[in-house]
Amino acid sequence: MKQTLPLLAFALLASCAQMETVFSGPGPAGSDPAAPAAGQESAAPATAARPPASARTADEFDTTTEEERAAAAAPSEGGARLGTTVASLGDVAESGFWLKTPLVDAPAKGRVVYPGTGKSAEVDLIPIEGPADGGSRISLAAMRLIGAPLTDLPEIEVYRK
Repeated sequence: MKQTLPLLAFALLASCAQMETVFSGPGPAGSDPAAPAAGQESAAPATAARPPASARTADEFDTTTEEERAAAAAPSEGGARLGTTVASLGDVAESGFWLKTPLVDAPAKGRVVYPGTGKSAEVDLIPIEGPADGGSRISLAAMRLIGAPLTDLPEIEVYRK
C-alpha cells in the first residue's frame, strides 16, 4: 500500500496538470484557441467562414461563396504536374479550397483535376507526411467543384503553379 500511494498521488497530480488546460478558460484577449501554432500554416484561408454547429449536409458545410467558387474554377492551364493521387474527403469543418498531400514538401498554390469530369479547381497545396504514392485529403468545396463523388476515393491529378 505504501508503494502504490506515491504512484496514485503522481497520477492525480498529472491529471490536474491536464485539466488546467480544460478549465483555464479563454486565452489572452484576441487569441483564437483553434488558430494554428506559431510557424504552422492554416489549412483554411483566414476569411473562410466555419460551418455552423448545426450543419448536417454538404451544402451546409460548404461555406464558400459564389465568388470564391468562380475564382477557384477559373480555367487554369499549365503548371508542373506533380502526379496523381487518390483523394478522400478531408475535414468538412475546414473551409476553403485545399489539398493535403504528400506530393508537396512545402505549402504551395496548385490545381487539381478530376479526369472523371474534366473539371479543375485551384487549391492550396498543404504538405502531409507519407510516401508520394500515399493518399491525399481534399476539401469539401474543392471536391464539389471538380464534381468528384463525395463518398468515393477519386483519383485526381495534381499540379503546382
